[in-house]
Amino acid sequence: MAGTHYLSQEGYDRLRKELEELKTTGRSEVAQAIAEAREKGDLSENAEYDAAKDAQGLLEMKINELEKVMANARVLDSSQLDTSKVTVMSKVTIENVKNKASMVYQLVAESEANLKAKKISVNSPMGQGLLGKAVGDVAEVKTPNGVIQFKIKDITI
Repeated sequence: MAGTHYLSQEGYDRLRKELEELKTTGRSEVAQAIAEAREKGDLSENAEYDAAKDAQGLLEMKINELEKVMANARVLDSSQLDTSKVTVMSKVTIENVKNKASMVYQLVAESEANLKAKKISVNSPMGQGLLGKAVGDVAEVKTPNGVIQFKIKDITI
């Protein structure tokens, strides 16, 4: 997870809220579960206690990962981004060269990716194929079914 994580202000605020919730509510819920399991007797044979401790470990790991992302986060100002090439935060209109199907995607950081909202990660094969391309360029994206070519039709923010 090393390196800079470029986020929109919305994505940064969402991550900060999630981290705060995990640190407060999440930790108190796990502590409560451990306390309840501890009250049930012998810890060496207490599956509930083991499960609560595992949940605590997973929660702390998630908190640690989010803290690393937040420490390396850079909030991008969309008004200062260049639309001559595809970059993080770009909305790209692409056309499948073979079947002429047109799609619009926004390239975002991995933590903001949401395919239903047409937001794809810059680290995804599609994102990697589109990064750095200009209007009129053809991006080649490697998929399990082979290479698909997409023509860049428009780039906006």
